[in-house]
Amino acid sequence: MKNLKSSFEVIQPSFGSSFSYNRFKENMNNKTHVWHHHPEIELVYVNEGSGKRQIGSHISYFTDGDLILIGSNLPHCGFTDKETGNKNETVIHLKPDFLGTDFFNLPEMKSVYTMLDQASGGIVFFNETKRVIGEQIEEMQHLSPFDRLLHMLKVLQSLSLSNDFKILNAKGFAMETQMQDNERINMVFNYVKDNFQEQIALDEVAMLSSMTVPSFCRYFKKVTNKTFTQFVNEYRLVHASKLLAEKPMSISEICFESGFNNFSHFNKSFKSFTGKSASQYRQELKKVIN
Repeated sequence: MKNLKSSFEVIQPSFGSSFSYNRFKENMNNKTHVWHHHPEIELVYVNEGSGKRQIGSHISYFTDGDLILIGSNLPHCGFTDKETGNKNETVIHLKPDFLGTDFFNLPEMKSVYTMLDQASGGIVFFNETKRVIGEQIEEMQHLSPFDRLLHMLKVLQSLSLSNDFKILNAKGFAMETQMQDNERINMVFNYVKDNFQEQIALDEVAMLSSMTVPSFCRYFKKVTNKTFTQFVNEYRLVHASKLLAEKPMSISEICFESGFNNFSHFNKSFKSFTGKSASQYRQELKKVIN
């Protein structure tokens, strides 16, 4: 069995700066391949490409890049890999109080404060917001620390005024504040990531969490607003979506490669999850990507 220890990421600000700014070419950001959490707010811009977005209990597939804001201590997984096909990925980390404990309580910061509060569920931005703000984020690479800070505030303000967004964990992600709860849910998420192609026994996951099966089911539902079975099935379906887009495999092969052992059940589940059959999804996605 793989190491299931939760990953707590320690992040240092960029030299001469109050926050961290890193830009990676293509799929070079390989340090976030496991579910992890950190107290810093994270803003990620993926320039072009397609892949999985995995934030809290939300898992989905993106095309044509991504722009995501992730709240403090919200578990998430990396967005790019060797199949993503992105130009580059820019990752910004901000401590919630990086400008002082009361800065975001200023009247001028009201919309930004509201947005950062909503980021506890993870926010994805679309359309012009993604394109325009994405370009502004990439421009920050060449600025001095002072100008980069001013630019960062403008980016946050612009994002807070946008209507092109969706809160990914819309019903909330009730992460407990205790470190042991972060460790426990990250361990469960990593276990699913590593074992979703096999049968996952509920009693084994409960045992790994040092809980009884009923207690674990209640705990998981409370934290994620989903049953454990629902979460595992959604993880498998998003993986199937990724394979449909990226691999020249038959749909039946994709079904079993994604952890389903019943083709009829896979078809029904996929249509219920996406609103389309697997073949229809593949055809429409080809048009989007091309």
